[in-house]
This record gives sequence, structure tokens and C-alpha cells, in this order.
Amino acid sequence: MGKKAQGLLVSRRAVLAGALAAAACSPGAPSRVDPRRYHAFFLWAGVRAPDWLGEADEVYVLMGEVRAGDPGAIVPLRPQPPRAVRPRLWLTVRAERLDWGEGVYARLLAELSRWEARGNRVIGLQVDFDAATRGLEGYAAFLAALRRRLPPRWRLSITGLLDWSANGTVALGSLAGTVDEMVVQTYQGRSTIPGYADYLRRMERVPVPWKVGLVERGEWQEPPGLTRHPLFRGYVVFLVNPA
Repeated sequence: MGKKAQGLLVSRRAVLAGALAAAACSPGAPSRVDPRRYHAFFLWAGVRAPDWLGEADEVYVLMGEVRAGDPGAIVPLRPQPPRAVRPRLWLTVRAERLDWGEGVYARLLAELSRWEARGNRVIGLQVDFDAATRGLEGYAAFLAALRRRLPPRWRLSITGLLDWSANGTVALGSLAGTVDEMVVQTYQGRSTIPGYADYLRRMERVPVPWKVGLVERGEWQEPPGLTRHPLFRGYVVFLVNPA
């Protein structure tokens, strides 16, 4: 190969490398979710809180679970609340069923009060329940009853599944006036769900404020126009332990 041909080859490689680098850095290219670029986080019970979490604006803390084998009790996951942390807090209860006994409701209200009494800024309660789309109407009725039990100073949040936006529009309409927000989960396990942009485009049908839940280090490319939606309220990064 002559010097001229070698020069052309090197030049083309340089151009290609530059193009790939530019694409990787462009706003439209998928990238890994870096939690330090966000302000709200979800903390699972088994995940170690990073040192910088105290600088967050909001943290959703998995406080307990209502398990399938015992709908009359909450299994506590954080028996000792922290004292006067900086972030605003949501206390999350993970539910495997919805026929809760009175003891569950009493314990939830007691926990909200206990965390608040230690100087924490408790925003409200979040319910994490994977309702099937066909069961959304019953879930909405459950949430309306729960809302009536909550003192007005506490808000009500739920997690949501992506396919609700495509197939559960009518039932989701009944959530307006009941829940204050929905955090739509765009991941499963540690991976982002393919096709999330199509589902998120349908969120315009959902009549309640919503946030997008991202998994730490998952792939993410913000769909065009997402942040301009009038009911979009930002992102929540679900933290995970290192693999």
C-alpha cells in the first residue's frame, strides 16, 4: 500500500472514530443512567444507600411489604427510621395483594407518623403493586378507599407499569383526584424495557401527574417532547447494588 493510500485509510478511520464519538455524546444517543445527574431516587431495602443520597431532593424508601401469605400484617423492612434527613421522603409499601386487614392500615399510619416525628419531611405514602391491566378498575377502587384513610397532609403515590398506558386508559381515568402521582417503571430487573418510547407517548392519555422511573445504569434515551408534557413531573432513579 502506497503512502497516499495509507493516508486516506488513516483519514477515513479518524473521520469514523470522530463520528462515533460525536454520536455517543449527542443528546439523542442512548446512554447509561448516571444517578448523579438526577434528583429523586427509589431505595430498595436490600440496596446500600450511596454516600451522596443525602443530597437528593426526594427519596422513595421501601418501608415494608404486605405479602401474599398474610394480608393482615406488614413485614417491616426498615424498623428504625433515620433522624431528620435532608431529602423529602415517600414511604413505600410493596403489596402482593390488596385485601388488607385493619392492622395494615393502622401500621401504615403509625409508620408515617413515626418517621415524621423524627424530624423527617414525609411527603406521603406510595403503593407498589403490579396490577394487571384488566384489574386496574379494582385497583382504582382500592386506592380511593386508601386515600380516604390518609390524613390530608400526606399525598398518595403509586408505581405503574408501561402497558397501563396502552391498554388501561379507561380505568386509569378513575385515578384522577385519588392519586397525586404515578411513577411509571421503564425497566425490568436491571434492564430497560425495549420500546419504552412508544408506551411513554401514550402517557398523554393518563389524567394524573406522572414521573418516569429509570433503573441505575440502564440504557436511556429521552423521547422527543417528553419533558414538555403538562403532567410530566420528572424522573426517579431506582438504585441497584453493583452487579
